[in-house]
Amino acid sequence: MKAKGLSRRKKWLVAGGMLLLILAILAGVFFWYVSDYYRAEDIALQVMARDSGITVQENLTILSPAAPTDTAIIFYPGAKVEAEAYLPLLDQIRQTGVSCILVHMPFHMAIFDADAAEDVIAQFPKIQHWYMAGHSMGGAMASKFASDHPDLVDGLILMGAYIYGDYPDEKALTIYGSLNQSVEDHIDYTQNIVEIEGGNHAQFGNYGPQKGDLPATISAQEQQKQTVEAIEAFLTQQTGE
Repeated sequence: MKAKGLSRRKKWLVAGGMLLLILAILAGVFFWYVSDYYRAEDIALQVMARDSGITVQENLTILSPAAPTDTAIIFYPGAKVEAEAYLPLLDQIRQTGVSCILVHMPFHMAIFDADAAEDVIAQFPKIQHWYMAGHSMGGAMASKFASDHPDLVDGLILMGAYIYGDYPDEKALTIYGSLNQSVEDHIDYTQNIVEIEGGNHAQFGNYGPQKGDLPATISAQEQQKQTVEAIEAFLTQQTGE
């Protein structure tokens, strides 16, 4: 009986050791995967260096317009993209008079903190009108938050993404590049859709070419310029100003 008990214990130890080994391998694969992300280009990092209107607060980069405003955009970056890559775009948006709050996501993936906006909104009580925005997977998670918290959000702005969840398309703006066919294939609504001719998936940010993305026939600067114009028109439409 004693030998049988020892044998059973040995089997449990071996099984436990195998489980720990498998977990260690899975953890290693996960950290390898998330450490291989798209870095912000120098042009994006230079936005931080030259402007005093940009501040960093824990996991947030806050871009404030020259004059006080009661409207702000919370921006979720695309998956595996360094958040700073979106600074050139957000810098242009804040110059239209809207505050922009860039959220730095765990492991550069918004899926791990889709409800981050709830804490952001609580930190800025002076802001009365909140818009969720995001690129690619960040857009999907921004859309999920807007769908889950319609009482907190005035509208939704998607770039290289489409509405995810139950959110009214009349309160959403969808912007995508004409070379990003996979987004167009998933749009089953008709309002507030802007297609940027010659634009692709990656150029809403400044992080270089993205795997599987077609080369754009316009510059990132031009794609972002048209994006900002579309956002400004949408916000004007939503506020009636």
